[in-house]
Amino acid sequence: MTRPRRRGCCTIIHLREDNARFILLAVVMVIYMAAGATVFMFLERDNEVKEKEDYNETLTAFKTKYPQINDSDLDALLALHSKAEAAGYVGNRRDRWDWPGSFYFVGTVVSTIGFGMTTPRTIGGKVVLIFYGFFGCAGAILFFNLFLERIITFLAYILRAIHIRDMKRKGLISETKNNKGRRPSQTSDDDQLDAWKPSVYWVMLILLLGASIVALCASAVYQPVEEWTYFEAIYFCFVTFATIGFGDYVVSQRESYANVDLYRFANFIFIVIGCCCIYSLFNVTSIVIKQVLNWMLRKLNCRCRVQRPNPGRRNAITPGHLTKGGKAPTVTVTDVDGDSDSEYRRNSGEMISMKDFLQANKISLAMMQKELYETSQRGHSHKREGGLQGGVGPMAILNRKLGQEDHFDSGV
Repeated sequence: MTRPRRRGCCTIIHLREDNARFILLAVVMVIYMAAGATVFMFLERDNEVKEKEDYNETLTAFKTKYPQINDSDLDALLALHSKAEAAGYVGNRRDRWDWPGSFYFVGTVVSTIGFGMTTPRTIGGKVVLIFYGFFGCAGAILFFNLFLERIITFLAYILRAIHIRDMKRKGLISETKNNKGRRPSQTSDDDQLDAWKPSVYWVMLILLLGASIVALCASAVYQPVEEWTYFEAIYFCFVTFATIGFGDYVVSQRESYANVDLYRFANFIFIVIGCCCIYSLFNVTSIVIKQVLNWMLRKLNCRCRVQRPNPGRRNAITPGHLTKGGKAPTVTVTDVDGDSDSEYRRNSGEMISMKDFLQANKISLAMMQKELYETSQRGHSHKREGGLQGGVGPMAILNRKLGQEDHFDSGV
């Protein structure tokens, strides 16, 4: 006698799979952030205290050396100097609001890097920034998504070619062709290859290598020109390419450079390519994180609830006269999102006659045919590349190109 399976937590609190994954991710992210805060506190807290003590000691020594200086006047001068330094007025700094500086500023806006070394200080500039940034950031996100789709397509094409070559070498695909120019097993081979999708781990590794190469090349340029250490240049590349943009290290801020135009152009290319590569890498890595969350849900025995059919949603209707045995017409309901209610039907034994269904919903045969057509179109929507079928955004692109499924085996 088999032991009954323990009811999962998601079944008890009536959570669906996507909601369970979302809550689990929120919990994991809070724990991750708490752990990160603890680590950075231990790493940075002592240095903060030391730098604060050094500043106070230097300020006290200055006041002791020059007692005739009024404290309030000195504080006002230091505050003004701090603002001037943040605005780029102090030291050997180039103008920030000439055309090259303004172009650099709008680049940090639309890419969401936001270094903070250049900010609008007038009311008109701040108002324009709100509207300019809205459309600019939206356009940049679209650009990153289009780049993601194309780089994933290119990598999938390369990995597919390698896969086909490997299968031919192992003799799993016949290379012999008949008189009509087709292989004898071409149909089965094509079906097998159509079902093949590249491994998300290989794609992630290739993108990681690509992003690393771009960062290493950019750092080799930034180190001598900006007079940084190589590690500082690598640090700047990650903060910039990931669009974090602390602003503690910013390139192209000195008043003069050798070959300044060439350097600014190279800097622009590095930032664009680097941001695109890191954006693509982050999205592919999110697929791996999602697989880890699914594994955690399985380990937690999280048997997610199958949602009951919603009368207000579209259903796929199967007339009963098409079934065997000539039984009374029945209706099979399938959720639009792909969550079958077969478990609910089996448990309840509910069968709806066609007559009762028509009377209850007051629909015509033409509407039934429309529902059947739309359902069949939804069933094949994953084969179409255009439109908004199958969702939008980077997750939809990756699911379509890499064949990653959202569902885990919950045992339901």
